[in-house]
Amino acid sequence: MMLDRLVAELDSLMARIGGRFCRSEPRARAREYVSGLVAGLERKNGWTLAERAGEVCPNGMQRLLRKADWDIDGVRDEVRDYVVEHLGDPEAVLIADETGFLKKGVKSAGVQRQYSGTAGRTENCQIGVFLAYASARGHGLIDRELYLPESWTLDRDRCRAADVPDEVEFATKPRQVIAMLERTLAAKVPFTWFTADEAYGQAGYLRDWLQAHDVFHVMATRRDDRFATRAERTDRADTLIAELPTRAWQRLSVGAGAHGPREFDWARKPIDGRWNSGRGHWLLARRSRTPNSKGEFEISYYVCYGPARSRLVDLAWTAGSRWHIEECFQQAKNEAGLDHYQVRSWRAWYAHITLSMLALAWLAASKTIASKGEPTPQSRT
Repeated sequence: MMLDRLVAELDSLMARIGGRFCRSEPRARAREYVSGLVAGLERKNGWTLAERAGEVCPNGMQRLLRKADWDIDGVRDEVRDYVVEHLGDPEAVLIADETGFLKKGVKSAGVQRQYSGTAGRTENCQIGVFLAYASARGHGLIDRELYLPESWTLDRDRCRAADVPDEVEFATKPRQVIAMLERTLAAKVPFTWFTADEAYGQAGYLRDWLQAHDVFHVMATRRDDRFATRAERTDRADTLIAELPTRAWQRLSVGAGAHGPREFDWARKPIDGRWNSGRGHWLLARRSRTPNSKGEFEISYYVCYGPARSRLVDLAWTAGSRWHIEECFQQAKNEAGLDHYQVRSWRAWYAHITLSMLALAWLAASKTIASKGEPTPQSRT
């Protein structure tokens, strides 16, 4: 029964995106591709996906990614709308983060030696920047951009060899996040908060953009980042938080972790900003419950903007929600082949990643349907 539900839901989803394909052949092959991504294959590349689909060589699967006539960005939008349809909630959180894809050679679009948080070190890799959607119903990836280092955009011959369009220019990762958020706002996706790690929290122009568009946010920042208080004094984040009295700290759980509730001590301090009516700015701090090997309590810092009535628990919960995008990456890589591709071109990367995001969305939606005991759309009467 569960398998029948999964198959019926996939049929419904593929019918939904069918109009994004100009011909029946790539449409049918995309279904085989998505099915293969969630199958129990050790590796999910052109060869293994083709073999599973009963094809004698990977040419068809490779053509789907590299040349077949279908609207990749249109499918991306369908994935976003599908996730919102099944997981949508006005109190949802948007999360931005990046993940690395280890590669060999120098020809894959955007590849170079660069820091990968996935590997925890500098590696020869591609970096994908993603936007996730998380609510009480579940989570999924709804947008993506391939980071193209400046060393690439300064070498247009290298870009053309990797199928990078001439109009693609260098964009920082926070700029890529802004582009994804613009698409999300234009689509009227329901959410309340946005969160991201220190790499994005440090980008002042991203914070300015978020405030200009009244996007409530909680973003990590460095301990030595400086903030002005309402007393017209500027100081480091760690200095401002150290001044808080003991009673300012509250122990809060920000969700379930692998070893039980993720509890920390939290505190906040109002900071100065361009005050809009009914809005507030805070410096938020998260302190570990137990000291480290040096006998010190580790503290993380966040810069926040949101409704003036926001509670400490609202800010803490949003900061803790960033973990959901890590769960998305783990699930997408383990269950939907996100990092199993063997492609070099710009277009092929976007094609594979989009279909992997679609597969992940299908799994998330099927889980919510099963939990509710609802029939799939095609089986409704």
